[in-house]
Amino acid sequence: MEMASKRVRCSYCGMQIKVTTAHAIQCQVCQNITQLQPNGEAHYSIRHAIKGLCYKASSKLNTMVDSGSGTSSFGNHPQLGRPLVSVVPHSAHGKKRAVLCGVSYYGQRYKLEGTVNDVKCMSYFLIQKHGFPSDAILVLTEEVSNPSLIPTKNNIRKALQWLVQGCQSGDSLVFHFSGHGSQQLDMKGNEVDGYDEMLWPVDHQSEGAILDDEINATIVRPLPHGVKLHAIIDACHSGTILDLPFVCKMNRDGFYLWEDHGSHSSIYTGTKGGLAVSLSACADNQLSVDTTAFSGNTATGAMTYSFIQAVQNEPGLTYGRLLYDMRRNIHDIRKGLLNGPVASLVKRVLRPELSQVIFSILHNLII
Repeated sequence: MEMASKRVRCSYCGMQIKVTTAHAIQCQVCQNITQLQPNGEAHYSIRHAIKGLCYKASSKLNTMVDSGSGTSSFGNHPQLGRPLVSVVPHSAHGKKRAVLCGVSYYGQRYKLEGTVNDVKCMSYFLIQKHGFPSDAILVLTEEVSNPSLIPTKNNIRKALQWLVQGCQSGDSLVFHFSGHGSQQLDMKGNEVDGYDEMLWPVDHQSEGAILDDEINATIVRPLPHGVKLHAIIDACHSGTILDLPFVCKMNRDGFYLWEDHGSHSSIYTGTKGGLAVSLSACADNQLSVDTTAFSGNTATGAMTYSFIQAVQNEPGLTYGRLLYDMRRNIHDIRKGLLNGPVASLVKRVLRPELSQVIFSILHNLII
């Protein structure tokens, strides 16, 4: 006997599913569970339709990329539905290592007041919440007396080399930078917008900035299969600071768009099979600014705050969900809603008398 059936849409990815009589059904594409109403219809909304379009677009892009020949790992960019394991290695024996740079530019007219606080919060978060060994976190700020830990160009270069040195499958790496960034004309013709992005070390006036080309060559291209690198960059003009082959942007309505930047470059900018993800405070043509509007009695950067809150509040969240939650948290911060477990973490780590914060406009999240 053949049972009557109908088709409903997966409430997560929008894929059509053939169902009979059930209270719930699992999508064979994204593996998520869709709850069915008594009449057999799935709970569905415009938001889910947008998710479906994004999921299909991302899957199509993955198929196109993976069909290429050779050893290219262009297909290793994060899928929208892929779980975010930003600071936990997928191997129990994998190493955890981080480089955290907070550059304040003391004595210069463009001094920043909240960058050191950013790296303090990130360090506490990685150690206390995700089990990073304290001796596996390299912190560079101008507050230290050790000259090798001042965020000079040479020291940052050495730190990035240390970050990826000897990495192997199962390792989880984090690069966090809070400071200034800028652009200069791309003379090689490798950039989509015609500009190279760069980060400013404390001695940039005499030694120059660190270009995205160098950052990519140092910490992206060497990554072997099974290694995960997550970069959190709180700086101006930082949208493509790692020069990754693919860029994901999300607008106010939560619609995602993948842009292929790799095909524009004359050199390969992907990894050797590892996963590299960069979360940036601004698009390449945008600025991040100092403000005290959201500080209350504590100091932290909006980029750092929103990232920590999103990851801590929802373990195992997807990259798409991370972007959505960070955008929502930014709006909450703008309304002065500094509360919850992350606010407690911030107050525990930072001195309460500090009032200046860095507010980084997440242009690529709220365009």
